[in-house]
Amino acid sequence: MMTLPDDFWDWVDSHADDDPSRLRLKYGAARALEILQVEARRRHRTRLAEALKLRPRLLVPTSLAPEQASSWALASWHASLVPEGSRVADLTAGLGIDLLALSGRASAVTAVERDPAVADALRYNFPDAEVVEADCRDFVASAIAAGRSFDVIFIDPARRGDKGERVYALSACSPDVAALMPDLLRLSPMVIVKASPMLDITHTLAELPACSHIYAAGTAAECKEIVAVCTRGDAPAEVPVTAVTAGMDELTFTRADEAAALPGYSVPAPGDYVYSPWPAVMKAAPYRLLCSLFAVDMLGPNTRLWTSAGLRDGFPGRAYRVDEVLPYASRHIKRYAAAHPAVGVTTRNFDIDAAALRRKLGLRGDSDRTRLFAVKGPQGEPLMITATAVD
Repeated sequence: MMTLPDDFWDWVDSHADDDPSRLRLKYGAARALEILQVEARRRHRTRLAEALKLRPRLLVPTSLAPEQASSWALASWHASLVPEGSRVADLTAGLGIDLLALSGRASAVTAVERDPAVADALRYNFPDAEVVEADCRDFVASAIAAGRSFDVIFIDPARRGDKGERVYALSACSPDVAALMPDLLRLSPMVIVKASPMLDITHTLAELPACSHIYAAGTAAECKEIVAVCTRGDAPAEVPVTAVTAGMDELTFTRADEAAALPGYSVPAPGDYVYSPWPAVMKAAPYRLLCSLFAVDMLGPNTRLWTSAGLRDGFPGRAYRVDEVLPYASRHIKRYAAAHPAVGVTTRNFDIDAAALRRKLGLRGDSDRTRLFAVKGPQGEPLMITATAVD
């Protein structure tokens, strides 16, 4: 197992605020690993903050490892899917942020990693874990041959093609999880697949017939991943879909629930409220169901913005109070920038995108609180709705 002397980390701490490029010019290869620690902590300060509180001496093995690692918020949510006391195998362990989140929940952890440098770092960072340097397909085959078993398996297939291009379909990732799934379910009754947020949920369910629950998971800013939980036995006739916004909301439904819901449509007036769902909710697509669950209307059949006369607590998204509703007409376009010197722009079901609309309106200042929603109403009429975020 790799060991590092205290003066290694003393050097990293003493140069924490230095420019990594200048450090490379001064120290070169002699301090390459130390400089990598400084650079990773500076470049990925937000992503690694919670992990470094728990493991201040977390060794980063490559510059790519933190870029591919789970955020702490999502790693904590991943761990919540695992029953207490489970024996867990992470077949694509990487930097090990998920392992760190699992450390207080799993009874035993096996980490599989094919990159030798990353596997060495895992042994250093997680001395109590079993670390196996292998391609996960080879590990699965050998584990089956040895009669091993686990309670839960995690797998996050690589989303890069042979030429380094980004890929999304499960069959194009490495490994092909759909093809490997029968063997994974021989090893464990529960397999958790982390996949690209670009995947279509319906198509993913078709590729993974053993899926018993599927999640769209992310933050308030973006949908980060699709997570499929696959289990032995017959999958439910209606697979539950859950939109997870880490640290905030979860909304679970089925496609049948969505199909049975009856939407309403309306245009808000000043003083009413509009709601922009969290990105994971938008990905999960319970569009009609939101109307039924929260007593809100959609602005139009294809306009993904919701409205109500009174504020609806608990809506899974950000709420705004409407200041102004204008038709998208030349007389208002010409005057809009003068009346709104700082405004963010969102377009939903509109003929031009947000950047083009900003240019057309002549907007210069931006804002996190005041937002222009350019949308189409119930009859397809283009509207400009200016609203202020509700704290």
